[in-house]
Amino acid sequence: MQGPESQGKSTYFKAPVLAVAPMLDWTDRHCRTFHRELSRHALLYSEMVVAEAVIHGDRQRLLGFDPFEQPVALQIGGSDPAKVAIAARAGAEFGYDEINLNVGCPSDRVQSGTFGACLMREPQRVADCVAAMKDAVSIPVTVKCRIGVDDQDPEIALDELADAVVAAGVDALWVHARKAWLQGLSPKENRDIPPLDYDRVYRLKARLPDLFIGINGGIKSLDEAEAHLAQVDGVMIGRAAYQEPEMLAAVDRRVYGVAAPEREPREIIEAMLPYIEAQLAAGTPLNHIARHMLGLYHGRPGARRFRQILTVEGAARGAGIEVFHRALASVEEIAASVAAA
Repeated sequence: MQGPESQGKSTYFKAPVLAVAPMLDWTDRHCRTFHRELSRHALLYSEMVVAEAVIHGDRQRLLGFDPFEQPVALQIGGSDPAKVAIAARAGAEFGYDEINLNVGCPSDRVQSGTFGACLMREPQRVADCVAAMKDAVSIPVTVKCRIGVDDQDPEIALDELADAVVAAGVDALWVHARKAWLQGLSPKENRDIPPLDYDRVYRLKARLPDLFIGINGGIKSLDEAEAHLAQVDGVMIGRAAYQEPEMLAAVDRRVYGVAAPEREPREIIEAMLPYIEAQLAAGTPLNHIARHMLGLYHGRPGARRFRQILTVEGAARGAGIEVFHRALASVEEIAASVAAA
């Protein structure tokens, strides 16, 4: 565990940070490879992996990733300090840059396992998990949480959690700026219905200026991200980055100040083709990769046809790289007709 002089001080995170949120069924290794092709500097997260699964399951399948994806963080779900420490050590051995503990997911499955958002009620247990993971690994250990759950007062609940994990040596705290209602709302509804309270996260940052604080929830554009970065250290974008991935192509320039050439969607797809071909040769169905790229032409002429071809033809048995060539040809034909009109 860290000594008092270093508690709350990040040795890894340096503001500003733009991260793509961990999303179950979405941010798998194919998604992360695509997102890394768009941005060399954005911080990427795995889907949540349950500590128990890491201990007893196929670690290569659960944790394997390509170094091209880095920097990439592993998100762990669990509430037993010994078990999350084992999972954290496994993640570090696989080469992840960070281990993140999920204290924000409101799904029934997570609640039944006594982890995720319900841990907002048990800040000391979260702190014990952080301390155990810090003892197990030398890479950063972070927490992603809500501002509270159910009838908790966010002013009290968030401070109690933050203070507990700071005392345990946490390197960063990512806060989804909504409550989670564990009774009465579905996981999907919990992403939209509880009102956002960004100011609560700003107040936390003002109270803990030495702790890296990142904000998450309802952020739809880089303009919004930049506004938040005037108040906190990091911004985590979820569904908007997934559904409109072209925004990630501007992250290096706008957030990190790195000169990066502007690329058209065709160039991004062409850069992805060697990866796609290698995955197809290894037996990966095309639609396992293509589904993450459906939003690439969002808002452009031909976007609907692009999605349709990748969705329908990409799901066919034996679908190959020619599906992308047909999708690109169709988009360019529609774009040309629009330009000529």
